[in-house]
Amino acid sequence: MGRGYSTEEIREKLISVLGGAVSGMSGVEISEKIGISRITMSKYLKVFAAEGLLRQKNIGNVTLWFLEPGQKSFKFPDDYFKVIPEYLDYLVKGTEDQVYSLIRNCIHSGGTVNRLVLEVIFPSIDHIKKLFDDGKIGTSEQNLLMNTISKSLQIFNQIQVVSDPKKNVIVIAADAQSVLYSEAASAVYHSDGWKVSHLGDMSSSINILFDLDLQKLIGKIWKQKPGVLIITVFAQTYEGLNFFADSINPIKEKSGKQMKLALCGKVSKKTKIQSDLTSEKIGDILQWSQTISQNLK
Repeated sequence: MGRGYSTEEIREKLISVLGGAVSGMSGVEISEKIGISRITMSKYLKVFAAEGLLRQKNIGNVTLWFLEPGQKSFKFPDDYFKVIPEYLDYLVKGTEDQVYSLIRNCIHSGGTVNRLVLEVIFPSIDHIKKLFDDGKIGTSEQNLLMNTISKSLQIFNQIQVVSDPKKNVIVIAADAQSVLYSEAASAVYHSDGWKVSHLGDMSSSINILFDLDLQKLIGKIWKQKPGVLIITVFAQTYEGLNFFADSINPIKEKSGKQMKLALCGKVSKKTKIQSDLTSEKIGDILQWSQTISQNLK
C-alpha cells in the first residue's frame, strides 16, 4: 500500500490513469502518476492483471500496461442502485462481454457477492421469467439469457476463498426451474467460506433409492463430520420440497444436530414439511446459515 492508499483506491486510480492511455503506460509512468514506489506498483499491477483488470504487452525491454475494455470503478455501497438496472440492460439489450465486465468491475470495486447476488442477480432471474411469461421473449432467448446469468455466477465462484472445514453445505435443485437459484446460493456460500457441494438439478433422481445415494455422498464429503452440514433444497413446487424433505430427514435424524435442512420454496401455511427452516426468500436461508456458522465459533 502506498501513501496510505487502500487496494480499492489504487484500483480506482489505475482505472482513471489508464482509462485514456490508448497506447498504454509503463510501470514507471504509472507509479509516478499515482505516487507509489515502483516496486510496490509492480506488485499491484501483477495482482490486478491476474484479476482481469489489466493486460500487459512487452515491447523490447519495456512492459506496457493497458486497461481491459469496459473497465470502470464503482463506490460501494452507494452504487449498488446503479448496478441493478445496468446489469439488466446489458443482459437484455447488450452483449455477454458487457455483462461479465460489469460483474468483474463490481468485484474489483469491492462489491460483496452477497449483495450482488441478492440485489442484482435474483431480480434479473425473476425479470427474465416474467418477460417469458408475458410472451415478450421466446424459449430460445430465455435459455440464452439464463445461461448468461449462470456464467455471471461462475465469476463469483472463481474468487479464491479459503473454505472452513467446519462449514459444509450441499445445495440441491429439485427441478430445472430452480437451478439458477441454487447456483446463486452456492456462489454466496462459497464467498462466505463454506465448503460447497452443488448437485444441480436432481429431478431425475427422484426415486426410492435417492436417500441411499445421498447417504453415500454425505459419507464421502463429510467423513469425520466436522462442524455442521446444511442441506439446502430449492424447488418450485410443494411436491419437490416434500420429496427431498422426506428423503433427507431420516438421514438427518441418524446424523444428529450437526446436520441441518433448509427448504427454499412456496409452501402454504396449512402445509407442514419437517425442516430446520422453510422460506420463500433466499435471503432468509443465507442469513440463517450465517447464524448457524457463527454459533460454531
